[in-house]
Amino acid sequence: MNLHDFWFLLIAFLWTGYFFLEGFDFGIGVLTKLLARDRTERRVLINTIGPVWDGNEVWLITAAGATFAAFPDWYAALFSGFYLPLLAILVCLILRGVAFEYRHKRPEDRWQRNWEDAIFWCSLLPAFLWGAIFANLVHGVPIGRDGNYAGGLPDLITPYALLGGAVTLVLFTFHGAVFAALKTSGDIRTRARRYATGLGLATVVVTVPFLAWTQSDRGNARSLVAVVIAVLALAVALVMNRRGREGWAFGLSGVAIAAAVAMLFLALFPDVMPSSLDPKWSLTAANAASSPYTLKIMTWVGAITMPLIMAYQAWTYWVFRKRIGTRHIPAAH
Repeated sequence: MNLHDFWFLLIAFLWTGYFFLEGFDFGIGVLTKLLARDRTERRVLINTIGPVWDGNEVWLITAAGATFAAFPDWYAALFSGFYLPLLAILVCLILRGVAFEYRHKRPEDRWQRNWEDAIFWCSLLPAFLWGAIFANLVHGVPIGRDGNYAGGLPDLITPYALLGGAVTLVLFTFHGAVFAALKTSGDIRTRARRYATGLGLATVVVTVPFLAWTQSDRGNARSLVAVVIAVLALAVALVMNRRGREGWAFGLSGVAIAAAVAMLFLALFPDVMPSSLDPKWSLTAANAASSPYTLKIMTWVGAITMPLIMAYQAWTYWVFRKRIGTRHIPAAH
């Protein structure tokens, strides 16, 4: 395997890990307005991701950094063409992080309500935008002869992109509801399972047409296998949720996310940014890659750092594995 193909697969793995982990973060943020009935329950939901949300975002930083180093032309075209939606995501991630830390610093109702609104909207918007961005990435965007983005913002607003955004928004919220059922106790746990059932059905309704559209447009035999895995995992996750097997339901909803992301990258390869103007102008894993020497150095660095990052994050999840409920929230909060 060529090093540029290896780094394409590694970047696909990093994005898959990011969406698996940050997906339930976004879902919890959305559910603070949908599932929680009062401020105490919102605090319970926030506390379920409190020890891990910042670690989950390390995957995004690593994926972006790896893209910059391994595929500089891809990075340049991606971050220039998708500048506005990526800027909106960045602002949301910053505000959401601040909201997690500052919400409880003052007791005033308005202060806490404003930060809770920020958590909700700054979770909902990125969950939608990531799906729209990756849908455009796979479907193709205007890439000129020089390898640069040649379109504008209206070129990114298509029915396919909007459907992709709806898929990630609903899928992440379903993932978050299953995670809430896994990590909470008492009445909020019961309601989380009930919400997960409705959200899971909605996820099937939007995800199956999107995956079928993608498969018919750019799919191949490998991406078809990923489609089947994603749909089956969603279906079984719904069954496990109804049976109260929350661990299985969460694992399978994560498998559905991983398979859906894998399907997009399998459909994309060997391109990294297909051109909707002329297929010959598309950026590929070969023509957008760094020099072999750069990729070799990156491979050695990645071989050392990636296991350490994954081991530390696994340890964090193990330490904070217990359920929490309203009884764990001090009255002052």
